[in-house]
This record gives sequence, C-alpha cells and structure tokens, in this order.
Amino acid sequence: MTDTRFDGDTWDLASSVGATATAVAASRAAASRGPDALLDDPWAEPLVRAVGVDHFVSLVEGDVDAGEGDPLLNRRTMNEQIAVRTRFFDDLFLNASRDGVAQAVILASGLDTRAYRLPWPDGTVVFEVDQPEVIEFKTRTLADLGARPSADRRTVSIDLRDDWPAALRGAGFDPSAPTAWIAEGLLVYLPPEAQDRLFDEITALSAPGSRLATEHMDMASLPADWAQKLTERSQRVGSAINLAELFYLGERNSAADYLSERGWRVDVRPTRVAFAANGFELPDDELASMGGGYLTAIKD
Repeated sequence: MTDTRFDGDTWDLASSVGATATAVAASRAAASRGPDALLDDPWAEPLVRAVGVDHFVSLVEGDVDAGEGDPLLNRRTMNEQIAVRTRFFDDLFLNASRDGVAQAVILASGLDTRAYRLPWPDGTVVFEVDQPEVIEFKTRTLADLGARPSADRRTVSIDLRDDWPAALRGAGFDPSAPTAWIAEGLLVYLPPEAQDRLFDEITALSAPGSRLATEHMDMASLPADWAQKLTERSQRVGSAINLAELFYLGERNSAADYLSERGWRVDVRPTRVAFAANGFELPDDELASMGGGYLTAIKD
C-alpha cells in the first residue's frame, strides 16, 4: 500500500489515496462503537468490511493494538480526533441547512456517508465528487445494504484534476444558489498549484452566502520531516499506508490567506480549541496540532 504519487495516478479504496478514505471510515466506525460512542455512523463499518482490507477491519473490531502507549495514536485519542473532525464538517452542513442553503458539495467524497446519515431538509441536493470507481463502489455497496440517501444525492464521477466544475453543472448544480462545500482530508493530497486551482474553481462557482469547510495547515510551521515521522509512528501501530509518499510537501499558499484574498470571510479554529469545544484535551505531542486547525469561510 505504498504508492508514490505521479501525474494521472488513479486508485481504488484499498490503494494509494483511496486507502486513506477507508482508514478514515474505519476511524469513524471505531468511534461509533460501544455504549460511549462518540459518533453515530451506521454505514462506516459495513463499508470498511466491504473494502476488505484486513488491517482496517481489525481496527474497527478492536483486534489491533491501535497505538496503546502512543499519546497520539492510541484508540481513545484517535476516537476523539475523528469525532472532532467529523462533527466539524457535519456542523458546516447542518448550520448551512438551518440558514436555508439547499445545495451541498462533498469534494473527494470517498466513503463519506453524510448524504445518508444527516437530517437534510426536504429539497436539499447533495453532490458527491470523486473518481468513478470510488463512487460506483460506495453507491452499489450502500444500495445492497438497504441504505437510502436522506437528500437528493447526485454523484459526479470525475477526478478533481479534470474539468469537475463542468461535470458538476451537468449534474444539475446551480452556481447562482448558495452552496455548502466541504473539502475534508483533501488539501495535503493536492500539489500546491492544484490547491490554488481548486479554491479558484470553488470561488467561481460560489454565490454570495456560500460556505466552505476544510482543514487548515500552516505548512511553514511544520518540521521538514513531519510526514516521515507521522508515517513511521502510524506504521509502528500497524498501518500499511506510507503517508510521506502520498502527501504533496513543500511550500504552498495558506488556505486562509488565499481565500481571504478572493472574497471569503475566513475563520480558523486551532486544533486545541476544537478539541476543547468537544470536551477533549489535545495530547501534548509534537505532531498533535500539525501546524493548523479547522477552517470555515463564507462568501461575501
């Protein structure tokens, strides 16, 4: 599961970037288990089982060490981390819906289940954008499980490196209406110029009142070897994913600054603050904050 990135590379949910989507779903499934569950995602576990990667299934079942003894990668902290992350992006959609935004876009949707599990108001359209094989697998698997979307779910089977805005409009997207966008766990897998292009395309498609949520990483504040350290520690607790080979490292524009310059009102919640808001304490660990937090933006 060590796939070095290159232009035009593709993946399924057991390889390369796709495996990270399965890893995130496994984390959501683990945090949804037990009497003190932090999340309620009924579809994460069956999706992970359907992908069939043994390590991720074992992680869900609690059959692996899951980093006990590591301040960052132990089961409790991992459950808290995915709860903070999942709730943050859930809230972007829930708050936007409350305010009358009836159009949502999930970029690089992977095994995201929000179109199925969130209480969308009647008339909401949720667009999911990802590679065709990923979209097909999730759609078929959830249908076989009897899952039904709780919104008007429309899939856009296209790589974000291609003309996804045209494909999105072709699926019925209305650029004149406010939109709620999420780009969860995406930016670090994009080359710096592709991140800028993504934000330019989102901005061009966003009517006033649109919202955007993504992680915010201050790459300049991170040690040069942070990705390698994260990879080594995660592999010590059983992961087969080489994050250092999947991330695009080096200098890139700050998401907060770039969006602010393009007419968005931006707020960044530091990771420690996000943990505290959920009643958790961020571990005292060099990799815990990874130089950033969680970004929300509203289009003026």
